[in-house]
Amino acid sequence: MYRYDEFDQRIVDERVAQFRRQVGRRLSGALTEDEFKPLRLMNGLYLQLHAYMLRVAIPYGTLNAVQMRKLAHIARTYDKGYGHFTTRQNIQFNWPRLGDVPDILDELAQVEMHAIQTSGNCIRNVTADHFAGATGEEVADPRVISEVIRQWSTFHPEFSFLPRKFKIAVTAASADRAAIRVHDIGLEVTRNHTGELGTQVWVGGGQGRTPMIAHKIADFVPDAELLTYLEAIMRVYNLHGRRDNIYKARIKILVHALGPEEFAAQVAAEFDAIKSDGLVELPAAELTRIENYFASPAFEHSLPGLESLNRHVTINAGFADWITQNTVTHKAPGYAIVTISLKPLGGVAGDATAEQMDAVADLAEQYSFGEIRVSHEQNLVLPHVPIRDLPALYKALDALGLGTGNVGLASDMIVCPGLDYCNLANARSIPIAQEIAKHLAPREKDIGELKIKISGCINACGHHHVGHIGILGVDRKGVEYYQISLGGSADENPSLGDIVGPSFDEDHVIKAFDTIIDTYMAARTDGETFLATYRRIGLAPFKEALYDAH
Repeated sequence: MYRYDEFDQRIVDERVAQFRRQVGRRLSGALTEDEFKPLRLMNGLYLQLHAYMLRVAIPYGTLNAVQMRKLAHIARTYDKGYGHFTTRQNIQFNWPRLGDVPDILDELAQVEMHAIQTSGNCIRNVTADHFAGATGEEVADPRVISEVIRQWSTFHPEFSFLPRKFKIAVTAASADRAAIRVHDIGLEVTRNHTGELGTQVWVGGGQGRTPMIAHKIADFVPDAELLTYLEAIMRVYNLHGRRDNIYKARIKILVHALGPEEFAAQVAAEFDAIKSDGLVELPAAELTRIENYFASPAFEHSLPGLESLNRHVTINAGFADWITQNTVTHKAPGYAIVTISLKPLGGVAGDATAEQMDAVADLAEQYSFGEIRVSHEQNLVLPHVPIRDLPALYKALDALGLGTGNVGLASDMIVCPGLDYCNLANARSIPIAQEIAKHLAPREKDIGELKIKISGCINACGHHHVGHIGILGVDRKGVEYYQISLGGSADENPSLGDIVGPSFDEDHVIKAFDTIIDTYMAARTDGETFLATYRRIGLAPFKEALYDAH
């Protein structure tokens, strides 16, 4: 893991002291809420429906056991005993008192954490593949470039007041677990024909009111030139991005208006202009220094493989399901990557109690070299677990209520906070997700892979546009309705879902899901997933069935 240097620590400490003064002025009445708003947003503090909410950055989704214990302590001491892990690999605390927030930030700074740039019109927390450094699929560890971008973008004077918020995601594997094509900038680490490391660059993706899939504007940018190329993109956006209309301010709108070819040409011209003034190369020594922080742990050799689990699998059905759904192959023989589902039936997607966070920290130290990841699908990951330890790990997780073997299945949903917390929402997300999960749980193994994503408003924090089944909450004269879309995907073959037509009130959403699933089950071939079936037969059979049932 990356460790703060003296500059990182000083920046964070100074920001805490500055915000403490700002909070003091707000509490004394010297600042109005309108005057305080831009200051608090720069420190990740929102004013939600019922209380303030603090969003804490977890850069590229990586944290250690000490940091997780600190998050548990904050949840227990300053909140209501839990935290909510988000789709940007952050954690949110939904109930802090304003006067306590500087103390929370001070405690975070003690373990190299902060809430800087988790809000506002700036470059937000950089996200990455949550299996980074553990999967054998990747070209290189994408967290290295992610950390470079984090350092470059933090307090960058040109990019602190962009036309709109800006999100960057990085992957280095053929299987895209970082959803790079629905980001403002998506980067895929690759090698050219000589073996040199660099990135493919995708620009203009996003969801919200106007969902779009990103366009590739560069096949290969060498690592040494990446920051200059990113700076060129940001300058073109900063110059031409709309500031007169919040709904047309994202870079995706600019790329669409100019056309991807013209946008790429303007970036190339700006890139050449910057280089003519003197290319700002990423120093090789600095890149090596950062790479060393992400060196693999000291893996043991000649560990037993999966065949050693046969007895446990045959005598424990829950463990068998967990092995099938929640573990994947590691790059090191004898190890597995373990996803801890934060989607128990009846629970709130992404929530973890202080006690669970403390326990996960203990388990990470015992079984995974002290390392933990947060996935953009609102789960946790132990990236380096010896296969021999999987039975003991499962037993411990199951006792904590964290042993649900449902990763990738219907109940493993992405769910935004919705109207239970958010003042932007039109409808509740959490209770609808809970009802759907309970209803589909008995069938979900037979249904197979199914990514359901739910948003309580058009801002799409629940990523509904790219759900195999997406749900959008809408308001109709004070009544909550739910619009359904089908066929979305955020992986390496991305697509935006097609709206089926009618929307459904709370009482009819479950019936609609039955109709959709029954239509899929009747049409699928052996082993065919929901998404594959949908792409083969299209929207019409589902739409017809829903209209008939409706």
